[in-house]
Amino acid sequence: MPRTQRDPIRTSADFKKKGSQRIRERFFFFSFSALLLGLDLSTKELALSYLGARGIPLLPRLLSLRLICNSGAALGMLSSHTWVVGVIEIIGCLAFGAGLFFSRSPLLSWGLSLGLAGGAGNLADRIIHAHGFLNGCVVDFIDYGWFIGNLADIYLFFCAICICVFLLRSSRLRGTDEKSNTSSRKSGGRKV
Repeated sequence: MPRTQRDPIRTSADFKKKGSQRIRERFFFFSFSALLLGLDLSTKELALSYLGARGIPLLPRLLSLRLICNSGAALGMLSSHTWVVGVIEIIGCLAFGAGLFFSRSPLLSWGLSLGLAGGAGNLADRIIHAHGFLNGCVVDFIDYGWFIGNLADIYLFFCAICICVFLLRSSRLRGTDEKSNTSSRKSGGRKV
């Protein structure tokens, strides 16, 4: 395919500039994850220090602060197999970190960064409060009435939203590309 005047010729300096930009982006997103992790762990320590068994209502019948120790996953699932949840969290953190390292999408990078912080926050609790191999509990203190969680759970919720939006957007783009490829094949290679 011949070059047009609009196609710039890329030099090695262009590739170096792009590489240093990617390094700065990765550093930013990993730093953002570390900041969120610190915030999560700090709020859990505050909850352990100042919250008792009785709740502190913030919005009556909607939101309160109440301290519990959750040995399972969301909604207490797998509470008798805490080490399994811990291993899943380790795998999740490694996957979020690897995905964040290779991601080229800002939206996906935000989501993976949130996921890494959330997974690492709950994993850190399992390690800190363990009496054996990954059998510790996660400190939950935000009571929504039907669910009690922590900041890490909020991060994981927004991670899921970012990843879903990314997947929906990319599937729409793929569908558009497939339609344009199909129509160009039907027209004999001419653009329609």
